Amino acid sequence: MDVSYNRLFKLLIDKEMRKTEFAKAVGISANTLAKLSRNDTVSMEVIIKICRCLNCTADDIMEILPETRVK
Repeated sequence: MDVSYNRLFKLLIDKEMRKTEFAKAVGISANTLAKLSRNDTVSMEVIIKICRCLNCTADDIMEILPETRVK
């Protein structure tokens, strides 16, 4: 299953918040921020922290992409 955090980064742009500033406010590490930037999966705990900090829902920050199948 692929995930996209493009919604999160658009939200940060709308809020005029830098990624490093965001990571500090949420309390996530640079490694976790890098995972988000690469659209890697992160724990539900991280998603909850982000949603609470930004006062939003998971749908506001991420999108589950359809599975790509190779034949």
